Amino acid sequence: MVKSLKSWGTYAAVLVMGVGLGMAGHATWQSFSPVRTPQPLTNRSPANMPPSLAPVANESPPAPPSVPSAQPYNFIAAAAERVGPAVVRIDASRTVSRVPPGASPFFRRFFGEEGPSAPERLRRGTGSGFVISPNGQIITNAHVVEGADTVRVTLRDGREFEGRVVGADEVTDVAAIAIDATDLPTVTLGGSTNLVPGQWAIAIGNPLGLDNTVTAGIISATGRSSSEVGSPDRRVRFIQTDAAINPGNSGGPLLNDQGEVIGMNTAIRANAQGLGFAIPIETAKRIADQLFATGQVAHPFLGIQMTNLTPALKEELQKNVEDPPFDPSKLAVDRGVLILQVLENTPAATAGLQPGDVILKVGGVPVNTASDVQEQVDGSKIGDLLALEINREGEVLEIGVRPTTLPRSQN
Repeated sequence: MVKSLKSWGTYAAVLVMGVGLGMAGHATWQSFSPVRTPQPLTNRSPANMPPSLAPVANESPPAPPSVPSAQPYNFIAAAAERVGPAVVRIDASRTVSRVPPGASPFFRRFFGEEGPSAPERLRRGTGSGFVISPNGQIITNAHVVEGADTVRVTLRDGREFEGRVVGADEVTDVAAIAIDATDLPTVTLGGSTNLVPGQWAIAIGNPLGLDNTVTAGIISATGRSSSEVGSPDRRVRFIQTDAAINPGNSGGPLLNDQGEVIGMNTAIRANAQGLGFAIPIETAKRIADQLFATGQVAHPFLGIQMTNLTPALKEELQKNVEDPPFDPSKLAVDRGVLILQVLENTPAATAGLQPGDVILKVGGVPVNTASDVQEQVDGSKIGDLLALEINREGEVLEIGVRPTTLPRSQN
């Protein structure tokens, strides 16, 4: 029984967010034959020889055994060899208090605010990243460098650099790092727009601290919403892959069979096996460009709480909800994106959007899910008029909304 708007949390997507290695031993075996007494050379003419021993006229000597080529021997190896030099290891460290947040007064009274012997301790983490420009621009996940005091970047050739976090965007989990270097190897950026399930996917990174690890699989799905992936606070439509992605892979590239970067590996679900997720490269590059340019990202913001409207939800709302913010019996459609709440002093409130409105189109593009709406809003420009087609109690209206910048408190 749904009792109030708060109980709709299971339905609501909030746009106010803007989202021991062992070495196997082996033995070499040799076979021995008994020594045979040489036979006399008499009566050994070709005519008297067994066919298998008789010489063949003009017979060429046997070809020498082939030597394995030093070049990559398949497309996965070729892609990894081409991109590998531009994939980096990122070691981030930060100091943390020895006294955990919320520690009891008893603990603090005996050990003080900063701990018994050392005031702070060092916490380290390892992730991956990739170079996108020869002058030292690198992108990775925001959570890899979150709160870091120092960042060390190590290239595959062993060179180490001190990295500077130019900016990080928690909404998309993208961060930009700069190092003082020139003539660096770079990746080739591809595209994710035309990906289809079943295509090859190759991941490169440093999982579990094992540098330059290559795994391969396929694209399992595209367009996964942040809520489906288990990160509802993210504004990303993820690529799903079964290429192995483990802790430490975060921030590394996901490649297609041509060795082009199609995504940035970012998430694994704790309760899943064989499922990994990557941020589409278009999103990662768009956010990184803003971070390198200004150090921050401006996300378009409407200020609505919304959910996917289905016939089942419509029926439940009409029968079971007490004290709703609108009259569910006046819902004239059972498909679209239902606005549950409009926040005060937001672009949506200024434009006149109301709870109970059902969004049908955004910018002329039909929408069926809250993720569809979010994607269209993310692609809009702050301050520009964005047209929303809605159904309000059976009447189709077009309402113009001018997105503002997502407030920092909503990040």
